[in-house]
Amino acid sequence: MSKSIDLEKTIAKVPDYPKPGILYYDISTLLMNAQAWTTTIKRLTGEISPYKPDIIAGIESRGFLLASPLALELAAGVQMIRKQGKLPGATLAHTYDLEYGHDTLEIQNNSALNGKRVAIVDDILATGGTLNAATSLIREQGSVVVCSACILELAFLRGKEKLDAPFVSLIQVNE
Repeated sequence: MSKSIDLEKTIAKVPDYPKPGILYYDISTLLMNAQAWTTTIKRLTGEISPYKPDIIAGIESRGFLLASPLALELAAGVQMIRKQGKLPGATLAHTYDLEYGHDTLEIQNNSALNGKRVAIVDDILATGGTLNAATSLIREQGSVVVCSACILELAFLRGKEKLDAPFVSLIQVNE
């Protein structure tokens, strides 16, 4: 039997990035640890599975890393939610506030996704702005957001309170 792994200990903490006063949680170290990465995907699969998504929507860029293996595990498709100007064809856009600035997300406007059950994934939940923007875009194209999920939640920023769909995270940081 394999030893249990503390996922939080595999995530690097980078002070003053991307600007002074911000403590950045860098999942790169978790991704390089095969046991931690496998555990992360298995745990997220277990959390998302009851919602029976048709599509896993990954938010650029670290959400892409989660969306693909989760979609394979859940027998679902993948949708990319990208930063502005990165998708061809007609798109839907949503501008939102970040913990340390502003950003705009886009998705391709695809009527084939109308009515699909979508789980949105990203690496970290901070203020909730990114997940709220993604939720708005998914709904605008006629899909149903069944849940959203992240590896890590900065619970002290209370971003989860701003979400109006079920949310799951594997790690909660309270300070």
